[in-house]
Amino acid sequence: MKYVRLGASGLKVSRVCLGMMTFGDTATRRWHLDEQAAEPIVKQAADAGVTFFDTADMYSGGASEEITGRLLGRLFPRREDYVLATKVYFPTGPGPNDGGLSRKHIMAAIDASLRRLGTDHVDLYQIHRLDRETPIEETMEALHDVVKAGKARYLGASSMYAWEFAKAQHAARSGGWTPFVSMQNHYNLVYREEEREMIPLCRDQGVGVIPYSPLARGMLAGNRTRDGQPTTVRAGSDPLAESRHDEADFDIVDEVRAIATGHGRSPAQISLAWLLGRPGVTAPVIGATKVHHVDEAVAALDVALTGEEVARLEAPYRPHPVSGHE
Repeated sequence: MKYVRLGASGLKVSRVCLGMMTFGDTATRRWHLDEQAAEPIVKQAADAGVTFFDTADMYSGGASEEITGRLLGRLFPRREDYVLATKVYFPTGPGPNDGGLSRKHIMAAIDASLRRLGTDHVDLYQIHRLDRETPIEETMEALHDVVKAGKARYLGASSMYAWEFAKAQHAARSGGWTPFVSMQNHYNLVYREEEREMIPLCRDQGVGVIPYSPLARGMLAGNRTRDGQPTTVRAGSDPLAESRHDEADFDIVDEVRAIATGHGRSPAQISLAWLLGRPGVTAPVIGATKVHHVDEAVAALDVALTGEEVARLEAPYRPHPVSGHE
């Protein structure tokens, strides 16, 4: 495993981050794994040197945080041995203040997350989306107070427009508050709109990029065919994937497969190797429902793509409507 600093911060993370959204209540999603099924996957990641784990308060109604906390507590000798990230924004209850980024919700949400995670702090507290109804100053001051209370070590953000992220960072610095050190955005071989503004902004400002959906919800790993037929349980019940990708994206998938064959690697490894080689990318957030998914992600660190191969992978790309900010 390789370890790097998260942006310009002093925090070091593994170059592979294990996303914990897959783990939760099997009654809410057919592709969720319960704690017993999740343990060998998380153990494999820990044994491979993965120290960076990402969840959110709304994943599986909080069950993901509960499973994450228990598993990491069993698999690592010390709390200091891993980097734990969670998120706040999406509703976690029926009330009008059970979501968003108001001071009221942030203060309640961090305490609830810590209870579910069984810890007194998270290393990275991220806003899951931008709350456009709450003044950004209110949000940034509240997040700063979470850090100053010792409940979070660093702050991160997720999908939004680059100008919105710049505004949030300016508000933090103007108020003498804690700025964001990371951006978790939607970025992969078939969705590269973030290269236009967000990633250049992050590189210029020393913000680490930790992309989610690095395999385009499994599309780049081969979980659906060009004619739309699913090959996995999740692909058969994932309408969001269908709304974000179209038939033309399979030209990229075909190129991934061809290069994978030449390397004797899997399409997932080639897709992750491309992403790991992109400027500004710190650690893709990978999902896993099987142990070998972890092995493939870690093995991608050793895949070296030639300039000609990178050009082949990128050539079929066509612009997409901006997605992931909602």
